[in-house]
Parts: sequence; structure tokens; C-alpha cells
Amino acid sequence: MMDQPPMTKPYQPRPIAAILGAPRAIVAMVHLLPLPGSPRAAHTPREIAAHAVAEAKALAAAGFDAILLENMHDAPYLPRAVGPEVVAAFTRAACEVRAAVSVPLGVQVLAGANEAALAVAVAAECAFIRAEGFVFASVADEGLLAEASAGPLLRLRRALGADGLDAGRVAIFCDIKKKHSAHALTADTSLADHAHAAEFFGADGVVVTGNATGVATPISDLSAARKSCALPVLAGSGATASSVREVLSAADAVIVGSDLKVDGRWWNPLDPARVERFVRAARNG
Repeated sequence: MMDQPPMTKPYQPRPIAAILGAPRAIVAMVHLLPLPGSPRAAHTPREIAAHAVAEAKALAAAGFDAILLENMHDAPYLPRAVGPEVVAAFTRAACEVRAAVSVPLGVQVLAGANEAALAVAVAAECAFIRAEGFVFASVADEGLLAEASAGPLLRLRRALGADGLDAGRVAIFCDIKKKHSAHALTADTSLADHAHAAEFFGADGVVVTGNATGVATPISDLSAARKSCALPVLAGSGATASSVREVLSAADAVIVGSDLKVDGRWWNPLDPARVERFVRAARNG
């Protein structure tokens, strides 16, 4: 009888603490200043990096477990593909932040530019990326994200040598039924279906959100995602100091941006009092 090849085992997800450094982790957003070539660009790459470093150091010192860099100020966004000037400036900022803080660092390049995000993360030795459109299609405010990126993205991660199962792995946290999007194309599939598909396609965690930036993530949606997959579940929008304990009772981690800013507006500077209040609430209730 011929020898049978070894069976390929399903990927076993790592616990959130192995990626973000803590269970029930709190992840702070750093919104990069507008990057070169974007409509609101007004700063040099040096200035963009310095601003990111200052915010990241303040957030790490305040007690956040991890930091996520994002080009939110680049609106309106390009769907899927960004120019080399964006990747270059983003990489400079990420590398300087990486040198300035010791907490796990993540990257998100809007909109859905997941391969660019992975390239930045590998260059800057980041722990994770946040990926839009990893599974299924959607119609986002920047246009149709018609092709799921799981296939090419995981192949790129393999090619870049960033898919090991140890600390060298760049984890992929993927949004499901993402905010700022219409989901009529997938109306016959549930959020639980999307979470299950993300697990089947090799994501390291799923991000669940409200319908827009700053809008609370429904606890029921977090629970549905948790019941349908074994992946870590992250709340990706709308957490506040008053809600974070409830959110963390249903999620493995929470990503927060707006609540840390002056007047709770994501485009404003950090508000040290709000930062302290959020961390205190997350830790002590």
C-alpha cells in the first residue's frame, strides 16, 4: 500500500495575548497626518513620522497594549491600490514608531490596500495588520470592493516569510460586514457566515464594527462572531470609557480612536484626560 501524504491540519489561531501582548487587549489608533499625494497633504514625511511617534509614545505610556497606525486623514480613499508615495511615507512613520515604543504595532492602509499594509508591516517589524475585504465583496463609500483579498494576501505573506506560527508572524485581523459599506451583495449571508469564512480562509482574528467610525459595535454582533468561529474577536468602533468594560466582556480586544481625542472627534488631537479615563475604565471598570 502506498504511503499516504501527511494531512494538512487547519490553522490553529493564536490567543490574542500572543499577538497584542495581553488578554482583553486595548488597542489605540494613531491617525497619521495626511500622506503625500492625498487631497489634504500638507506635511513632509519627517513631520508625519514625528507626529505619529509623539502620539504613539503618549498612548503607550498611558497603558495601551498595542497601537494601530492608519491613514484616516487621506480621505477620499483609493480602493485597494495606493501609490508608492503612500507606502514610502507610511513605512517611514511605522519604522520610527517601532523604534520609539515597545508595544505591538499594527498597520491599516485605507481603503482595503491590504497588500500595501502587509509590506509596511514586514518592513517595520509590526505584529499585525487590519484588513478590509478579506472575505466577500462589499460596496464601500470609496467604491466596489469586488474581490476578496484573502488569496493574494496570504500568498504574499508566505512569499515575504511573515507567516510562521511564532512571534515573527504578521497577524491578519479582518473586518467582517465592515463599517462605511453597503452589504446588499451579501444580504443572504449573516455576520456569523462571514466570521466562519474568515476563519476558513486563514485570518488571525475578526474585527466587528458599528456602521461608521465612532458608532458603537453591537454586543450582539460580537457574540455572534464569537459563537461562529474560534478566532479572536475585536471590537473595531465606537468604544468609550463608559462602554469599554461591557465591550471587553464580549470581545478579546477593542480598538479605539475617537474617544481618545478632543471632544471625541477622531480628527482632533489626543486629549490626555480622555486617554487616561479610557485606560482606567478598561483596567478597573
